[in-house]
Parts: sequence; structure tokens; C-alpha cells
Amino acid sequence: MADKRPFFQSLEQIHPRSLLHLADQLQELIKSRLWLQILIAMGLGIGVGVLLGPTVGLLPADTAGIIGEWIALPGYFFLGIIQMIIVPLVFSSVVRGIAANENVEQLQKTGFRLAIYFLLTTTVAVFIGVSVGQLVQPGSYVDASIRESLQADAEALPDTVSVQEGFSIEQFPQNLVNLLPNNPLSAMSNSEMLQVVIFALAFGLALISMPARTAKPMLDFLGSLEEVCMTIVRWVMLMVPLAVFGLIAKVTLQTGLEVLQSLGIYVLTVLAGFVVLLLFYLFIAWALGRRNPLTFLRKIRQPMLMAFSTNSSAATLPVTIQTAEQQLGIRSSTARFIIPIGATVNMDASALYQGLATIFIAQLYGIDLSIASQLAIVTTAVGASIGTPATPGVGIIILSSVLVSVGIPLEGLTLLIGIDRILELFRSSLNVTGDLVAATVMDRGIQPEAELRPQPAEQQE
Repeated sequence: MADKRPFFQSLEQIHPRSLLHLADQLQELIKSRLWLQILIAMGLGIGVGVLLGPTVGLLPADTAGIIGEWIALPGYFFLGIIQMIIVPLVFSSVVRGIAANENVEQLQKTGFRLAIYFLLTTTVAVFIGVSVGQLVQPGSYVDASIRESLQADAEALPDTVSVQEGFSIEQFPQNLVNLLPNNPLSAMSNSEMLQVVIFALAFGLALISMPARTAKPMLDFLGSLEEVCMTIVRWVMLMVPLAVFGLIAKVTLQTGLEVLQSLGIYVLTVLAGFVVLLLFYLFIAWALGRRNPLTFLRKIRQPMLMAFSTNSSAATLPVTIQTAEQQLGIRSSTARFIIPIGATVNMDASALYQGLATIFIAQLYGIDLSIASQLAIVTTAVGASIGTPATPGVGIIILSSVLVSVGIPLEGLTLLIGIDRILELFRSSLNVTGDLVAATVMDRGIQPEAELRPQPAEQQE
């Protein structure tokens, strides 16, 4: 008998097993207070770095450098393993998230609205970062000798900062075409995540247009691939405290405590920007998602803690999806489609950080950015944050592209490397929050009023 539904097959029909069964295993790490172990590891790492580094100087600089590299070895392994599995995890999650949708019309509406939503919230996040940086002026609080040294190096720069070539109507069509991966395998090997997501979307749409008997083997394979990746994540999570200790110790050993202390106002400024972004998220959840902000925050605390612990919103996927479905009452088709894409595309906290950090480094060099330059920062930070790999350690790399866009010397990044590891914990946690807010808003926006489904406790009250 011919297949009556050639254009859509539900995920439950062709592959009932999902990542949610792994969420409980990851939540055991939260219950064991992994986040507290990480904070203790950070403190111990700073202490060891102070003792062995230039602050106290118990060891010669060469010897301390060698020891620092060995101490950081677990951290290098952790970063490498997370980067190793991120592409197959995101690809398989996005494809199977598409297959979880209830109909193609819903998928089209959700995809269009989601793209607009992500673009708007990311732009707002960068504006928050730039505005907070200009308001507080954290660069003026850095030790005068450091600023003078950097400004002396920048004397060779022209008086006005050059902005890279901006929008060109002639080149726009070609730029759109360039988003498509000519070679998907090359895009995956180079971690070009936006192209990976685009390929995954096309792949998933093709699968749901096929008969179930044809699509099921591929979705079975992708489901197994998801499980393999998350099992590796579960293994590597056991070494997170040791990894954090080693990386923090190495950085403190190299820079000394004085440099970190001089950046204290900058750290507080970044955290203040994150608080503003969190309040913006809670406002969206209240205004568009009809959620009580405090109740919403309480319900999502587990994925926030997990993201804080892993430094990766992608590694938190099972817990994030489980929270969306079971705690927030978001239907599976919405959660499993939006959250995997958001883990790669929706990097608002990272975008905020890039904008604020660029303003900070410009202040260190004594560079007065024009309005055009600040708009270039916003544009570049929005573009750079979309498709950023959801892995630890890439923030500094992405920030370099924003600095180049407004002609700021990259040498200023050396001051931020030490504290970037700390701020990255908060960025990951906030990025996961943004994904859950997006899923909440999108789910409500496409939900028919007459459709009955289990509601979370806060909506029943």
C-alpha cells in the first residue's frame, strides 16, 4: 500500500529514542555540585599560579613555564575532546530536531520567526555591550603603566581608525550564496558552524519529505551518533575540575596576579552587561512568553549550572531539552528543533562580550572610536557570533575578527586571555538561557489556542 504521508514523518514514528535518557546521567553531575568543584578549582589554580608565577617567584620563569604547560595538559585534552565532537553532535541534533516537527507548515513558520528573533536579540546584545563599555569606561581603570605601554605601541596607527569595507549591494547576492557550503565535509572539518547548520537544515528537510522506510535508517544512525557524542561528553565531564584548575593556573602563572587585579573593573563591567542581558531575557519571557520571570529562572537553573560547568551550550543539549519539555512545558517538536540550532547560532552573551571587549581594548590604546566604527563593531560582532562553535576557548579567536574590523591592534588580546576562561563560564550559561527563552517565545507564537497539552505549574496557577 502506498505511503499516505510522503512529505512528513514524525520522529516518534521512525526513531523513538532521543537524547533525553542521557539527561539524567548529566544531572547527576549537577547533584554532585560540579559547579562548586569548578569554583574551588579556579581558586586553587589562581593560588598555584601566584606561587609559581612572577607574583611570588618561587621558581625561575623558564621552569615555571614548563610546569605550567604540564599542569594545563588536562585542560588541553578537555578542550580538544569537546571540539572533536561538537560538529557531529550539532549536525545530528539539528537534523533530528527537524524530524520532530509536527508538520511542514509549522517548520516554515518557526524557521522564519526564529531567524528574525535571533538576529534582533543578538543585535540588542551587542548594543548592550558597547553601551555598557562606553558608560563605565573600564579601560581607564587599568594600571597607567600598562596603558602607556600599549598606547606607545599604537603611535604608528593613523589618527582615525579605518573601518573595513561595509555593506555593498552588488556583493550581497554573492555573500548569500557563499553561506551555502560548497563542500559540507570541508565546512565540518573547519568548524564553520553556520554552514554546518545550513547543511543540516537542508538534510533534515530532505529526510522528512521521504517515506518512513527510507528515512528511518539515516535517523537511526544520527540518533546513535548523538548518543556516542554525549557519552563522550559524560566521560570528559569527570575531568572538568582538573581541566579548569590547570588552565587557570597556567594563565595566572604567565601573567601574574597584578595584571589580573588591574582588570578587575573590566570583569565587573562584563558581568554587569551579562546581568542587563539576563534581565532583557526575563523581560522577553514575561512579555512574549507569558512566564513569571522568577519562576522561569528557577525552572532553568539546571541547564544554566551545566553550561557553567562545561563551558559549552552544545554539551548541555540533553539537559536543556529536558528542561524545556518537562519544566517549561514546551512541546518536543519545538524544543528539539530550536535548542540545537540555538546552541550554535544564538550566541547573544558571546556577542555582547565581543562588543564590550572591543570597546575596552580601544580605550587601552587611547583610540577614540567614531559612530561609524561603533556601528562596524555591532555589525561584525553580530555576524561573528552567528555560527560560532559552541565550544570552550573560541571567544578570543572570534574577538580577533571584531578587532580587525575597526583596525584595533590584536596585541591587546594578550591582556584578556587570562580572564577569558573565567568569563566564558558565565557566557555559556547565559547563552543556554537565551536558547530556552527563544524556545518559549517560539512555542507560544505558533501554539493554537485550542490545542491541549500539559502545561507547566506556573501556567496552571
